[in-house]
Amino acid sequence: MNFNNYLLASNPFFDAYLSADFLGKGIFLSLFATSVCSWILLLYKIWLTQQVQKNSNNFYSKFRPHKNNPLNFEAKGKGEMNPLLQLYQLLKKQTKDLLHKNRKFGESGAAYLGQADIEFIEAHLATKITTETKLLEKNLFILSTIVGLAPLLGLLGTVWGILVTFADLQTHAVGSTNQMMLSGLSLALTTTVLGLLNAIPALIAYNYLKNRIHDFATEMEKFANECLASVEMQYRKVES
Repeated sequence: MNFNNYLLASNPFFDAYLSADFLGKGIFLSLFATSVCSWILLLYKIWLTQQVQKNSNNFYSKFRPHKNNPLNFEAKGKGEMNPLLQLYQLLKKQTKDLLHKNRKFGESGAAYLGQADIEFIEAHLATKITTETKLLEKNLFILSTIVGLAPLLGLLGTVWGILVTFADLQTHAVGSTNQMMLSGLSLALTTTVLGLLNAIPALIAYNYLKNRIHDFATEMEKFANECLASVEMQYRKVES
């Protein structure tokens, strides 16, 4: 217990917080709140993207042997955290519905896909890719906000600490204000450090996640085009 008290007492951030005034304490608490929010979000998003990539890779490894005849592949699962599976399920459903409609109402009674049908399926797949990408990017703006906000909060603490220091110098004798000066300077320096410590991980995580989500969106487009090309090759109506 004594050792823990010693660590707290010798911690410059803890000392600066205890010696800060009301506004200074508010800046410290704001920086702490942004740090907690940032770390929770970035860790969750990194875990989410890893799970999505893992599930999609597992699905594609099972789908690959059937990619030339995709409608005969039986996909298992509901598709949570697996965008490739959701794309495949959408493609299969739309294709079967259109084939059934064309067989029932077509002139020859044959199952085929016209050019309008292919474009219809392609539009639905593109919409699904956009939806899945937005889900992966959901709340990612918080990290970019923290990247800009945390240094500003740190700068606010710096300016306020310097103002407090100069105000104490003007209203008290020099010998009696050493502790007040140290408190103001401590607030100025520690809030700057905390602001940078918040912003740097958030910036790295934001750029990493944006790049990874962009790469996965490209993978989804490639998969959708691959499946659509196979379906078109098998079922597109040959124009006479």
